[in-house]
This record gives sequence, C-alpha cells and structure tokens, in this order.
Amino acid sequence: MSVLRQPGVLGRTAHRRVVGVTAALSAAVVETVAVGLWFGLVVGSPTSSTALAGLGLLFCGSLLRTGIVGATVSTLGDLLQPRRLGVALVLTAGWVVWLLVAELLGGVLGVGVATAVLTCVLTGQFILERRVFRRPANHRITFTPIAPGLLLAAGASTLLVATRFIDWGLSSPPLPLGVTTIVLRIEALQIAVLVFGLSVFLAHQRRFQRILDP
Repeated sequence: MSVLRQPGVLGRTAHRRVVGVTAALSAAVVETVAVGLWFGLVVGSPTSSTALAGLGLLFCGSLLRTGIVGATVSTLGDLLQPRRLGVALVLTAGWVVWLLVAELLGGVLGVGVATAVLTCVLTGQFILERRVFRRPANHRITFTPIAPGLLLAAGASTLLVATRFIDWGLSSPPLPLGVTTIVLRIEALQIAVLVFGLSVFLAHQRRFQRILDP
C-alpha cells in the first residue's frame, strides 16, 4: 500500500523528524555553550581556579547533553545513575584528552592527531550512550556513528585553528552611546564557536535521525 494512503505513517515520520531536530538543537546548544566556555577558560588565562571551573562547566554540560539523549530515545529517568554518570564522564574525559593531545604535540600535527583522537572517543561515547539509553524494544546497535563523531571533531578543530593559527579581528567604528563609546569587535574564536555549534547540530541531527528511525 502506498505511504500516501497511510496518514498514520506520515504522522509518525513527521513526529520523529520534529523530535529529532528539536533534540539535536537542544543538545547542540548545551554542548556548544559548555565546550565553548570550558575552552575559553582553559585556553585564555589558565589558572587552577579557572581550570576547575571550566571542568565543572564541561561536566555539567556533558550531563545535560546525555540527559537530552536519554529523554529523546527512552525515558529521562535519574541522571545520577552510575551508568549515566559514566557516560557523561567519558564525554568530559574525551574533551580533556583532545585538548591535552593538541597541547602536547602542538602545531598542525597536534590539531590533526587531536581531531583523530576525538573522533574515536566520540564514536565510542555515542555507542556507549546508545546502549545506556536504548529503547526497551531495541537492544541492538544498528549503525556505527563514525560520521557524527568525525563531523563534531572537525568542528572542534576550528577552535584550535582559531586560537593557534589565526590572528584576525574585525572592529567597528567607535559608536558613541551617551558619555561612553562602544566598539564592536568580532574575533576568529567567535566565528569558530559558531562553526563548532553548527557542526554539533548537524552531528546530533544525524545521530537522532538514525536512532529514531524504526
């Protein structure tokens, strides 16, 4: 029978797409803010206090993102369950290892190796996340999320490139505002964060599309 004659099928398909896009957008906002703030704190003027604060922000963002995945593919449940905390810890550790590898190797080599390492870590974390938050009726992993991991890691590499290889900024003419003057400035890191956010959204949108498909 033609799908056009099955309005229920069309309705379920449209519902899954809306849920997938909404979840991907929510996860992208959370991850972009968490990783962006952590990266800015650690790379800007790192101290012990800023490093701890950034790590806390990164872990909270990872926990929220895993909660979004859980609420989308199964039920929200208790975010503080050991397995779910483990998923968030793996994601947090992946970002820390990514930056450590880039810092230790340095240069273009550091960016390339760190991107490859992050791709592997994210792919494994996506699989682990899928197993922890799997639907009761589906215990199999039907695809390996290499493409989402690579897309997200490639977006993250723009953060490294913007801070290491690009010394660029665009400033507006002075804008008088009462007794003060405002100058708007756009820097390479800000553009990189936007690119990273877009890559995060596309990566999660692809993940949720595959996960939610029957």
